[in-house]
Amino acid sequence: MPAVRWEDIPDEAVRPGVRRRGFGTPNCLLVMNECTPGMDVRPHVHDFDQIAMIVRGRAIYHVGDEPNEMGPGSIVLIPAGVEHHIEPVGDEVVQNIDVFTPCRDDLRHLLAWMEETAR
Repeated sequence: MPAVRWEDIPDEAVRPGVRRRGFGTPNCLLVMNECTPGMDVRPHVHDFDQIAMIVRGRAIYHVGDEPNEMGPGSIVLIPAGVEHHIEPVGDEVVQNIDVFTPCRDDLRHLLAWMEETAR
């Protein structure tokens, strides 16, 4: 597969104020999230580790009881079983990349565009 740009990958609405797109394989998944200030914040937990990196904008990434002030280039590890959520601050849309390995089953559909392109 040739190189692609994030903005050329189809995206989907997750909930009010959040959109996402994915790139990867069944063994690894990168998800680009676009989080709008004032978005519907939803703390959640899952049973696998996650790495999150801010690409654009500023946010507080809550991991357990720890609020992490993050900006472009900031990376945080979210261990399995720990409640977490992102909260954009300021007026700029926040772009963050999440890394999952292996690919999350509930997000595998984000890779359908890659299968179509490969045909």
